Amino acid sequence: MAAKRVLIVDDEPNILVPLEFLMKREGYEVRCAQDGEAGLQAVRDWQPDLVLLDVMMPKRDGFEVCQAIRAEPTLASVRVVMLTAKGRDADVARGLALGADAYLTKPFATQDLVQRVRELLQRERAQ
Repeated sequence: MAAKRVLIVDDEPNILVPLEFLMKREGYEVRCAQDGEAGLQAVRDWQPDLVLLDVMMPKRDGFEVCQAIRAEPTLASVRVVMLTAKGRDADVARGLALGADAYLTKPFATQDLVQRVRELLQRERAQ
């Protein structure tokens, strides 16, 4: 069985590098993008199983990227986990309303992230 694909989209190297290490350690095939525009293009080109998506990024923010992913029928099965310091209830509600499968606020416990990713990748996404 092929490894699940995880795309990490974050403009902060101090977040991107540890997340890449963590996801590879868990056995996932990993690619990274450092802004929203590059992230959306990577989703279209690579078709990952799951995207770890920062909210506050240059070019396109995570809300815009999530909305664009959900607007494309060919990307319907891609799971989206938003990772952000924007943890107000309104931000969480907006992310989930735009189609994110999960919304974790930084700082988060790595074991929580790993567990959430495993759970999402084990079940089919509701269309």
